[in-house]
Amino acid sequence: MKNQFLYVAVLSCFVLFSCSDSELVENWKNPEIDSFQAQKVLVLALYNDKENRSVFEKRLVNELIAKGVNALNSDAFFMDYEADRPYTEEDLEALETQLLLEGYDAILVSKVLGAEDKVTLVQSYRNLSRSFEDFGSDYYSSQDLYTQEDQIEKYVVYHAQSVLYCICPEKERQVIWRASIDVTKLDSDKKAIKEYIKMLLWTLEEQNLLISSSKF
Repeated sequence: MKNQFLYVAVLSCFVLFSCSDSELVENWKNPEIDSFQAQKVLVLALYNDKENRSVFEKRLVNELIAKGVNALNSDAFFMDYEADRPYTEEDLEALETQLLLEGYDAILVSKVLGAEDKVTLVQSYRNLSRSFEDFGSDYYSSQDLYTQEDQIEKYVVYHAQSVLYCICPEKERQVIWRASIDVTKLDSDKKAIKEYIKMLLWTLEEQNLLISSSKF
């Protein structure tokens, strides 16, 4: 039954976002948890580009707040500790204790796992959705492939992951949910961030995590 639910969720997502620049690759939810709404969630992005990391966190926090979630970006907690990274495991345990003391009960971590260059033949791709009844029509519409150098489109695909952790006192760093999302960067990092967050929020709401689907 669980596998059937996951299949339906992924299939629905594919239908809604088939024309999007983001793709849900993995969507796992802790089977022990039906729904989860945090009292206070820390949004943390792990990425080596400080500017894009800040843009991502602020945009995601604003989107979550708009949906009724009490969310704050990492600057609200780490403040001037940025220079002290990387942390030891002992440091992180102390930070988690401090988070609990300040009322946080969840952390939403997002990170870029890698990126790869992609190349596609634009005309060839567009012709996949067309059917031809005779050779002449097919050949006429496809002859631009002879000059395919002008039809090649290059782009970057980011492989990213988001994980929702519960830091409730009675449960140690429990993973509530995780998802892997591929995002295509066609023209700008800002657009890629926007597409990723769109997919991320949609998936959270579908799983009734952080965002209560009954309210919106």
